[in-house]
Amino acid sequence: MAAMSNTAVNLINVESAALTYGDRTILNNVSLGVGVGDRIGVVGRNGGGKSTLLKVLAGVGDLDSGRVTIAGGTDLSLVAQAPVMTPGSTVRQQIFSDIPTHEWASQSGVREILAGLLGGHSEELLDVDTANLSGGERQRVALAAALVANPEVLILDEPTNHLDVEGVTWLAGWLKARRKGAYVVVTHDRWFLDEVSENTWEVVNGAIETYEGGYSAFVLAKAERTRRSDTEQARRANLLRKELAWLRRGPPARTTKPQFRVDAANALIAQQPPARDDVELVKFAGARLGKTVFEITDARIMVGDRELIGDLTWNIGPGDRIGLLGANGVGKSTLLKAILGQHPLAHGRIRTGKTVKPVMLTQRLEDLPGDDRVLESVQRIAEYVDLGKEGQISASQLCERLGFNGNAQWTRVSDLSGGERRRLQLTRILMGSPNVVILDEPTNDFDVETLASLEDILDGFAGTIIAVSHDRYFLERVCTTFAAVFGNGSVRDLPSGVDEYLRLRAVEQGAGDASVVAEVNEEVSAGKVKLGGGQRREIAKKVASIERRLTKRRSEAEQLHVKMAENSSDPETLLTTTAQLRELDTTIASLEEEWLVLAEQLAQ
Repeated sequence: MAAMSNTAVNLINVESAALTYGDRTILNNVSLGVGVGDRIGVVGRNGGGKSTLLKVLAGVGDLDSGRVTIAGGTDLSLVAQAPVMTPGSTVRQQIFSDIPTHEWASQSGVREILAGLLGGHSEELLDVDTANLSGGERQRVALAAALVANPEVLILDEPTNHLDVEGVTWLAGWLKARRKGAYVVVTHDRWFLDEVSENTWEVVNGAIETYEGGYSAFVLAKAERTRRSDTEQARRANLLRKELAWLRRGPPARTTKPQFRVDAANALIAQQPPARDDVELVKFAGARLGKTVFEITDARIMVGDRELIGDLTWNIGPGDRIGLLGANGVGKSTLLKAILGQHPLAHGRIRTGKTVKPVMLTQRLEDLPGDDRVLESVQRIAEYVDLGKEGQISASQLCERLGFNGNAQWTRVSDLSGGERRRLQLTRILMGSPNVVILDEPTNDFDVETLASLEDILDGFAGTIIAVSHDRYFLERVCTTFAAVFGNGSVRDLPSGVDEYLRLRAVEQGAGDASVVAEVNEEVSAGKVKLGGGQRREIAKKVASIERRLTKRRSEAEQLHVKMAENSSDPETLLTTTAQLRELDTTIASLEEEWLVLAEQLAQ
């Protein structure tokens, strides 16, 4: 479906744009516009044309037919995924060109951008030759240059790829506070989309489907359109409905995020099963893993002379789903390697359960057999994989769920893009039937549909999950507990999740106000921010047991109410049933009180 904003106020107009690469249609007679104040998020499958669309909007992409018109005097900036730096330039020159230091250094907004994206504005940092920067550092410099310039139209291609949780949060806040002009953002970060987008474009089959609102609204509308269409998209509809189930039940931190009508969402997914049965998963995982997965005692982790982690004691149990947070470079990846025995401890020990079968998806792409077809590469691991309650699925079915549909399964591995190779790497890992999955930045290079499929698979995974990611939505979707690695070598439990981490980081950096600092210091001294996995796990088990008993007792109470209605003219039956009901009500009240006490302990 094509869309066009009111051309009278548009800064960019695209009219009847068509573009093909070989036998692939990228844009098919697309007309649309970017108007003053537009805040647009763009989603779609990898390779579907999102980056091409951004180049077209910026006036630097070629078309087979159609035209692009940029209003006279409109300045815009395009930040690509792999920005090109001026040869021989420094970070200072790339961001400020010839602007004297005293002109920009006096502007608090500029200093805020440099602190948010680069960690500061020291002379040492600004004088670094851009040729010595990594790909991620180059993108942050290019992004900083675009934000400092503050053009009328910002066009950003995956700006969150190389930002940690704090950086993503900061960028979302900056864009939301921006009053000038418009922006168009391609991103797979769904939390970010919800925060910054007022409209969503989906690039699909050469067309641009338009939706009002951010990601949450897009999910609802997409599911509704899919339901009504009654086509071959039934599988995707189920995924979207599960996503809606997550959005409805999801963590307290997200209760204000969805921008759609709750009643409509509830009606749409009323017949859908729960997104995840944590009790069943823990039970199944316990059978496979035993009582111990990783038992870490007084562990100290060093890299050279630098202490990354100091005196860590942490019990990771069967069915734990842990989201691990921390700034870039604090040692999260090294901690994961140490847990797997791939990095030596300077002190302490890590005991691994006898039945533990761990796998790790790293940020590095493993060597894949280039001459193999995609399906052949996966079948080399196994023909079938057990997904718990879902039962067995074939290698081909798993490939399809992770984005390798039809003919794509017969593509040679050597012809895959970086994102596709990463998807294949993940597919092969899951095909090995592990009972412990460790994910180090698993969302890089994945589009939102692939992420939804991955999350759907992990929902049914009965083992232990440890995930490091800057993707807040993914972490809150997959994980039930959170911990963070801080720059001082400490690892802390985060009962309140990502929001608590951001608060603690603000205090660590001296950015929090005095009252917040005092509050956090009091919590730390009182031992409220302390890693106690074993004790918390036992309390969680008790809570789960009480919830199962409550469900059973409430069901019995409902049956008694039905019995009373059916026997309203039988005094003897009514007396007996009433007595039973009073006894049940007393039991339910007692269980609810016990649940509240334990829940308060978990929240500390």
